[in-house]
Amino acid sequence: MQQATKKIQMVDLLGQYEHIQAEIDAAVLGVIRSSAYINGPEVKEFKAELEAYLGVKHVIPCANGTDALQIAMMALGLKPGDEVITASFTYVATAEVIALLGLTPVLVDVYPGTMDIDVEAIERAITPKTKAIVPVHLFGQCADMERIMKLAEKHNLFVIEDTAQAIGSDYTFSDGRKAKAGTIGTIGCTSFFPSKNLGCYGDGGAMYTNSDELADKMRMIANHGQSVQYYHDSIGVNSRLDSIQAAILRIKLRHLDNYAAARNRAATWYDNALGNHPKLVIPARVKHSDHVFHQYTLQLKGVDRQAFRDFMAERGIPTMIYYPVPLHLQKAYRDERYREGDFPVTEQLCASVVSLPIHTELDEATLKLITDSVLEFVNR
Repeated sequence: MQQATKKIQMVDLLGQYEHIQAEIDAAVLGVIRSSAYINGPEVKEFKAELEAYLGVKHVIPCANGTDALQIAMMALGLKPGDEVITASFTYVATAEVIALLGLTPVLVDVYPGTMDIDVEAIERAITPKTKAIVPVHLFGQCADMERIMKLAEKHNLFVIEDTAQAIGSDYTFSDGRKAKAGTIGTIGCTSFFPSKNLGCYGDGGAMYTNSDELADKMRMIANHGQSVQYYHDSIGVNSRLDSIQAAILRIKLRHLDNYAAARNRAATWYDNALGNHPKLVIPARVKHSDHVFHQYTLQLKGVDRQAFRDFMAERGIPTMIYYPVPLHLQKAYRDERYREGDFPVTEQLCASVVSLPIHTELDEATLKLITDSVLEFVNR
């Protein structure tokens, strides 16, 4: 039985840290010595550097990606009963904040190849109560933002980009113009959870916008609804990025494009090794977006997924399922509007997807072991 000589990780955060250890250690120690733990200089510097990287006017750091989505919706003035359209095939946080605010989540299907939100399904779901669309740039590739923005303009809707999995991805418009994921819609939201492509060593998140007014509102909401201490002009929350995490993110932002290139090298290996097998569907690539491969997600055809995962685990190769249950069939989001079978692509994906290890530290020997093992199982 072929096995790994070293433990294979879905995301090798320790290996990544070891390459930038001196930079990270100095940055963290600098914050400790300054004692400026909250809203210190590192937070301000990271904000400015991320704005420059993204080409966006305002970045508003916060405590995590879920808070980013919630604060964005609060800043847009959405009211209970307003409908917000998003995909059923995504992590729960996207719909969770909609429900928490008393808004109505309206779920739609996704495309089978890219697994991104289906634009035609969005249009069919729009009603007079619809106020916003939340496209999720799933697994590292942008949804079709040009078409989504045209749809939003036609119906006077806000667009909140969930770019937690696609930071650094470039979207290309039909006229050749490029924009970073999260900078196209009304507001972009991201997470700096450690496993993200740009991840800190705790929790963190941010919102992006080119609107001065919305930026002011989001800063105020994230700071207890105050712009002047002890004077609270709106209902707010307490959501901030701490200085140690900002210092770490400043270092990692400098490496982000190289990290994306490393992930793409691994994805290309997977594509070349697995792309022509009749039992495997590799991730679709599109012209309108590059891919930063937060996940490398296969679709299995006529393969026992659990047996496959057990086989890989025996060889020391982890796999994950993102996501096993669609939102419309989750107990917390059951709704008489939706029944099993309503979103056939989403339901098929939930039954067939499996993600392989993808991160910045994969070498060819490890990639070969992974793909050889995949092929060994599906060829049995």
